[in-house]
Amino acid sequence: MNNYKLTIQYDGARYKGWQRLGDTDNTIQGKIENVLSEMTGKTIEIIGSSRTDAGVHALEQVANVKLAGEMTESEIHQYLNRYLPQDISVTAVTAVHERFHARFNAKEKTYVYKIWNESYPNPFMRKHSLHVAEKLDLAKVREAASYFVGEHDFTAFSNAKSKKKTTVRHIDTIQIEEDAGFVNIRVRGNGFLYNMVRKMVGTLIQVGLGERKLEEIQSILESKDRSLAGFADAHGLYLEKIGF
Repeated sequence: MNNYKLTIQYDGARYKGWQRLGDTDNTIQGKIENVLSEMTGKTIEIIGSSRTDAGVHALEQVANVKLAGEMTESEIHQYLNRYLPQDISVTAVTAVHERFHARFNAKEKTYVYKIWNESYPNPFMRKHSLHVAEKLDLAKVREAASYFVGEHDFTAFSNAKSKKKTTVRHIDTIQIEEDAGFVNIRVRGNGFLYNMVRKMVGTLIQVGLGERKLEEIQSILESKDRSLAGFADAHGLYLEKIGF
């Protein structure tokens, strides 16, 4: 058996998230596994680096899969893109060491959240960004974001469904950038809890709108109270890069 690294992009708008579910095949993992199973005539399972939520997109998701060696990397790549839905694309198929594991070997992840920050809606980005009509105070957003940088217990910024052994995570950087009507919030860290980025962004938006004082970030972190953080919709969030 050969081990292959799959680099994947997807528009998550119509899917129930990355992870295969027992009651539906409408997931990214499920769609890719179905195509690989058809290709090989065997039941195939893949391992993803990040279990993105329903509606979340990916500019770079990484998975690995064990396959018998009858087909070349190029043939596997072409087969996947021929039969996958048009909103899922495999950008590369690479043979890797047999011990490579897309989830356990991932050292860092970068997410970007796209906010359309104009008074009028953007019809082309309605499923791919969050519309905030009132102008955000980006100086306050940047200052508030600095409270997240470093190692913290992010219990307050997680969902009760999180089943990780520890809720401590390290955030390396948070960048807030303006781009032709968009505000992009880019977060890089060693890992993220369920709903963590969306709760962080939702809280930063509240600060930017003057609905919450920036100093509250620290008290929310210390409280470990999940009810205190804000929340942002899934459709503005993108998994941007996995670092190994």
